[in-house]
Amino acid sequence: MHDIELVGEILCQVLVAAETVAKRFASITCPEDFVDSDAGREKLDAICMQLIAIGESIKHLDKVTEGEWLRCYPQVEWRRVMGMRDVLSHHYFDLDAEVVYTVCANHIGILSRTLQGMLADLEKR
Repeated sequence: MHDIELVGEILCQVLVAAETVAKRFASITCPEDFVDSDAGREKLDAICMQLIAIGESIKHLDKVTEGEWLRCYPQVEWRRVMGMRDVLSHHYFDLDAEVVYTVCANHIGILSRTLQGMLADLEKR
């Protein structure tokens, strides 16, 4: 059995990060909003930092659960979450604001709902 307390902590951290991304993204209406002003670039930087933290935490969760936990929740493309972390961390200067926009607009909500479900399932154990 996995360390349930650690799994719960990781899930909570990722959920907070996803909610932070959603909050910071709320005023962004198009990819250009990230690059047309200093404020937009600051939002992009802040969101990317949270996406890096999310990817790193998901990698850690996958490791501590020996690859079993994430498979139970296929509605999120976990490998892509982890891969986004790698791209943002290692190729930051090649960052595409449109990709970050798409992730925030189309995937953060699904991630948050899935994490909430995972936490609910964890409480049942």
